[in-house]
This record gives sequence, C-alpha cells and structure tokens, in this order.
Amino acid sequence: MSPIAEKHKNTVEEAIEHLISRAENARGLTGADIAGRVAAAVEKYLLRDNPNAAHTEIEEFVHEIRADDICLIIACERGDERAWEDLVANFDSTVKSAARKISSNSEDAEDLASSIWAELYGLRVDGDGNKKSKLAYYSGRGSLAGWLRAVVSQLAVDQFRKQSKFVQIEEDREFENLANEASLQSNNGLVSHSDDPESLLSDKRTADDVTAALKASVAALDAEDRLILKMYYFDDLKLKDIAATFGYHEATASRKLVRVQTEIRKGVERALREHHGWTDGEVKRHLSETAARLGINFETMFAALLVLILVQDLWTRGVL
Repeated sequence: MSPIAEKHKNTVEEAIEHLISRAENARGLTGADIAGRVAAAVEKYLLRDNPNAAHTEIEEFVHEIRADDICLIIACERGDERAWEDLVANFDSTVKSAARKISSNSEDAEDLASSIWAELYGLRVDGDGNKKSKLAYYSGRGSLAGWLRAVVSQLAVDQFRKQSKFVQIEEDREFENLANEASLQSNNGLVSHSDDPESLLSDKRTADDVTAALKASVAALDAEDRLILKMYYFDDLKLKDIAATFGYHEATASRKLVRVQTEIRKGVERALREHHGWTDGEVKRHLSETAARLGINFETMFAALLVLILVQDLWTRGVL
C-alpha cells in the first residue's frame, strides 16, 4: 500500500474491502490487489491536503471510486487477456470518437486512436525494463470513458509538441532512411556513416557485444514475431496496418509488439551477462548512459540498432 498514516490504515483497508465487494466483476482480484492504487489515490487526493481527514471522509472518498473500472484497469495491467478484450470492446468507440473530434482528418484520427492503445498497453519501458503504461494513472475517481477522452487529448497535445522538436523515428520515416543507407553496405561490416545507428554506441566493445546479443535475440524469435518487427521498424507500417494484416485489433498488435520488444531486450541483457561477461551494473550503465549522452532515450537507440540488424538479416537472406 501507499504510505498511509498509521491512524488511517484500518479505515482505508476496510474501505478497500468494501470497494472490492461491490464490484460486479472483480476480475478475480482481491482487496490486496487493488490496495496500492486505492491507497495512493487516498493519499494524493484526500490526505495530502487534509491529513486529519475523518473516518467518514475516507469512507466516502473510497466509495466514490468506480469499483468495476478500477478492477478492469488493474486486471489489464496484470496481463489479463479477457480484461483487455473487454476494455477494447467497451471503449474502442470512445477512443475513436474522441480522436475524431480532436483531429483535422480521418487518417490522423485513426493514427491517434491507434497510438492510444499503444500508450495504454505500454510500448515504452523505463531504465529497468518495466513497461510504462498510462493505465497506471487511472485512479478510478472518475468515469473510465471520461479519463480515456482526456488521455486522447493529452496525447494529441504531446504529438503536436514533438513536431517542433524531435519527431519519433517511426513517424518521420527515419528508420526507412537508415535502412536504405544500410542496404548499400556489405553485410560483412556495419555502416560507417557518422549518422549510422552503430555510432550511437561510442565504445567498440559495447557496440560489438550489443550487436551480437541483439542478433542472437532476433534470431531466436519465431517467424511471426520477426515479421511483426520487420513491418513495424523496417516497412514503417503503423499498428493498425499490422493488425489488419494478421486479422486482429490494433490493441492486440500493440500487445504483441511490446511482448516481442520485451523479449528482445531481456534476451540482449541476458546474453550480455552470460556470454559477454557484463555485470548487471555494466548492462544498465553502458546502455543508459550512452543514450543519455546522445540526448535520446534508450528505446530510440535500441530501435535504431534493431533496424540495422533486420536490414543485415534481409541482406543475408538475399531479400535486399
């Protein structure tokens, strides 16, 4: 639980048990499963400004939390596929409607809606490899539909701001440019151009080890997972297009992509430790600090290297 003052703990715990009991579909969760989220909301929105809140005030606050919505979101965070299916089925129209209202044309609206599901599932990870999903910010205090509309608006603003700064690689086709440059080189060596992804890692030992580990991780994927990576990173297809190719929803494409990304990253880190003698500290330090020096995030650096590996794989198999 969140650090709740001792005098409030029993009240909060009792209120949480009442909350879980009134959910029509608790998704198999217990009071302990939702305690952290609820306690954090109580601390942030009630006790921070009113540390001496009365017993009844805490009860009323927790009673206003939407039991079914908070259980649905937490179940999604815990990887419950049925919960994800229900979230998409019940709120896809809400997301798309909000995207249409804020976008200038239908194509931008579709792209924005697709991006929302990616953000909710968590395509980004932190320095420790943990998924970063906007679901973590839902407290249950307001309707889930209203919160999703707010997320759509926030993402639209974020995307607008990025247009005047650093645009994500998959949006401005920089991956495609990198791939075209790489395809002109022999598969016996990495691209030497100063803007090549390999230059993102300044230390040769780091570059060689990471490249070898990344190649091994990609090679270990099954055919469908490699195809998804190729479509996303090399062919520059958006999640909705990948989903259409395989016949599933873009939210499913998001989940599949993040799973593959996670598997590759874990595989790289494991290979660096087990086959290249890196310590845990070296894994975090060399990868994260290199990205920081370049003023980019780890995912951008990692993705740039990944597209190079995919290009070399295609070259080796005679596709390029």
